[in-house]
Amino acid sequence: MRFFILLLIFISSLLGFDFSVSNSITSNARTVFVEFTKEKNTYFNKIVMDKRNYSILQHPTDISKMYALIPISYYQKPSDAKAEILYSENGKSKTKTLFLKVKDAEYKKEILQVQKSKVNPKSKKVKARTAKEYNEAMGIYNTTTKKSYITSEFILPLDSKITSDFGKARVYNGSLNGYHSGTDFRAKVGTPIIASNDGVIVLAKDRFYSGGSVVIDHGGGIYTCYYHMSKFDVKKGDKVKKTQVLGLSGDTGRVTGPHLHFSARVGGLQVDPLQLITLLNQHIFNTK
Repeated sequence: MRFFILLLIFISSLLGFDFSVSNSITSNARTVFVEFTKEKNTYFNKIVMDKRNYSILQHPTDISKMYALIPISYYQKPSDAKAEILYSENGKSKTKTLFLKVKDAEYKKEILQVQKSKVNPKSKKVKARTAKEYNEAMGIYNTTTKKSYITSEFILPLDSKITSDFGKARVYNGSLNGYHSGTDFRAKVGTPIIASNDGVIVLAKDRFYSGGSVVIDHGGGIYTCYYHMSKFDVKKGDKVKKTQVLGLSGDTGRVTGPHLHFSARVGGLQVDPLQLITLLNQHIFNTK
C-alpha cells in the first residue's frame, strides 16, 4: 500500500498538475475516480486503458476541477494495470501513466433454477432477437454523452431488501452461465421504481432476458438500468429527474420471481452499481 501511495505522489509531481485517485488498489468490476485540478494552459483530453477511451469531464460542483471514471472489467485478472492520461500543455500533446493494482474481488457463486427456454434458447427467431437486443444495448453503452446531467447525489431506485448481490457467478439449471450483472432488490409486482438520478431515457422496451427494461443516460458515459419491469411510465427520449417514477416492478424476462434488477455501466463496461453510486456520492458530492 505504502509503495503505491508514494508512486502516485511521484507521478503527480511529474505531471505538472494536481490529481488524486480514489482507489489505486481496486478489484474487477469496480470503478476508479480520478480528479484533476485545472491549470492555466493545460487541456485535459481523455484517459485510455486497454484500448478504451474515458472522457475527462468538468466536475459538477467545482469549476476548478475535472474528473474521470475508469471502470475495471469484471474479467480483468489480478494485475498491475496502467492507464494513459492524454493532455496538452501550452499547445503540446503529452501523455502520462497512471498505475493501478487490480485484485480479485472473489465473487461467490449462485445456483438458480429457471425456465429451460430462458437459459440457452434454441430457436433461430429467439437467437436473432437476443443478438439484436445485445447489439442495440452495446451501441448505447459505448456512446458517451459529454454533457453530464447529474447535479446531486445518486439514490437507490427503491427502498427494499437486497436479495442478490452484484458479481456472483451464476449457475442456471446446473450450468455456469455468466455472472450477476447487477444488484437485485425485493419488489413485488407493481412496486413503483424511481430514477436514481437525472438523465435521459435511452431505452424503454421489453427484452428477452431482462424483460421490461429501462436505461437512463446520466451523461459522461454513466448509465443505470432497471430490469424485469411490468409497466413503463417513460419512453425513449424523455428527460427524467431523480425520484421520478419510471414504471412498476415485475417478473418479466429471465427471473425466478418478481424483483428489480438494478445495474450500471461506465464507459461501456458493466460495474458494481452500488460501489459506483457510493464512489460518485463521496467524491463529487462529499456524502457517505
